[in-house]
Amino acid sequence: ASGGGWSIESTAHCSRQGRYFASVSLCNAINSDYKSVKIDTHGYCLHGYYHHIQNSSGIVNRRGIHHHTTVPSKLCKDAYTALQLSGLKSGDTIAVGGFGLGGIPETLLNTLSEWEDGPSDLTVASLTAGVDGFGLGKLFECGKVKRMISSYVGENKNFERMFFTGELEVELVPQGTIAARLRAAGAGMPAVFTPAGAGTMYANGGLPLKHAPDGSVVIYTQPRPTQMFDGKEYVMEYALRPDVSFVKAYKADTRGNLVFRGTSSNANPDCAVAGKVVIAEAETIVEAGELDPNEIHLSGVYVDRLIHAADNEKRIERLRETTAGKVMDITGGRGRIVKRAAKEFRDGMYVNLGIGIPTMASSFIPEGMHIELQAENGLMGLGPYPDPSLGQTADPDYINAGKETVTAVLGASAFHSSESFNMIRGGHMDLTILGGMQCSSSGDLASFFIPGKLLKGMGGAMDLVSSPSTVVVTMEHTAKGGAHKILEECTLPLTGKGVVDRIITDMCVFDCDKKGLKNGGLTLIEIAQGITVDDVRAATSCSFDVVEGEN
Repeated sequence: ASGGGWSIESTAHCSRQGRYFASVSLCNAINSDYKSVKIDTHGYCLHGYYHHIQNSSGIVNRRGIHHHTTVPSKLCKDAYTALQLSGLKSGDTIAVGGFGLGGIPETLLNTLSEWEDGPSDLTVASLTAGVDGFGLGKLFECGKVKRMISSYVGENKNFERMFFTGELEVELVPQGTIAARLRAAGAGMPAVFTPAGAGTMYANGGLPLKHAPDGSVVIYTQPRPTQMFDGKEYVMEYALRPDVSFVKAYKADTRGNLVFRGTSSNANPDCAVAGKVVIAEAETIVEAGELDPNEIHLSGVYVDRLIHAADNEKRIERLRETTAGKVMDITGGRGRIVKRAAKEFRDGMYVNLGIGIPTMASSFIPEGMHIELQAENGLMGLGPYPDPSLGQTADPDYINAGKETVTAVLGASAFHSSESFNMIRGGHMDLTILGGMQCSSSGDLASFFIPGKLLKGMGGAMDLVSSPSTVVVTMEHTAKGGAHKILEECTLPLTGKGVVDRIITDMCVFDCDKKGLKNGGLTLIEIAQGITVDDVRAATSCSFDVVEGEN
């Protein structure tokens, strides 16, 4: 049928929405008219208005044609309605956006936690496990989760207890790998290859997946497929396709187009593109057309249901502030490590700093030197902690990888998780400085797990150390009680195999010949004041060479 320039070319059923769509085109003929029409196809009303199209040059200016189309809103009245319409059922997999407490879909998580007789035995995929009693923490406590797929769970004590007592299965996956698997699902790709975790227990299998109530391990992870490319080992990771994704946005329109803010973007876009069904909650919702197309970060094509973020506490996990002119005072062994680590910076570098000691090194960047600091949760141009004396306030939408409040420097950019780890794996970062529990003489690093005692997760460390950037590890030379941390071979599960370029401790600096160019091993290149080579040998459980002049 046609009339006045509008023509219905076809109708097709869309199983995703359960509605029929009419394919409508506008007649482009010069000196033609189209009249008002209204076509109802199972709830979709398409409106046209009378216009006369005339162009003496014979060229139609499409920008002058107004398509007055009313499309039903994706907005639901509340989270409970959206969850019911999503078809979520027991045994399903859900992906949840957020990093720490930043950008988490509080309303959806609260509603699902409080849904009596609602879906249970869920598998949840999220970058982190949150904290006790809030967000994801509530979902664990109500017993609805069977398995958690996450990169870092170290801030949730109840979660850790549930894992070691067998109440919860935990599949630890590198942060960048989770984002890449979600993106692969959204792109219709069955799998991706990544260097993260190659040569470690993560890839080879054997990490605890489930414990018995007495703490013994009853299920271990299985080996992942690997393949060599150009002489380097890569892990094959299957796409992660959740049944339902929960997403948090800063702003949305009624068509489901989303805008994110700061580091609260994190994995939210990645969860959205991957989900079979996607529910987004937004702090502000406007009518379709009120958002400039250029400001939209995620197209509404990925979003099925939309709700207002009724629960929007936006709790700050780690409030950090500073005072103008205040100089960080770090003494003792940690102070030596921090100040020595700062000497690794070179003007113009793009740098990723791990939490703790590495982050402190940014306070000692030499005057006149400019470096760009990246936070893997989605910020390039990481600035100092907010300074109330300068009128700055802590913003929950701007946090670093340690979940601390930060500022963004002039020229900073924010992006989602998969983009962040593309920068890392793609070799666009110059330097990575991170902490460690153990290092080996061949450059192996262990930093994320003590079996039976401590569950933290690898976070983004496996991605960072497997990248082409220079990798520097900062740590105290020995553990409490004097236990050695620099060994011939690491005794803890590895974060990366043959990945460390340099080790900076409170006693000395070692270079690692990780590529075996000088027959492998460590070389002592610097000693702290008051320390001798014999002191270092006594505190190190592997042999090492000594650069000339340090004997």
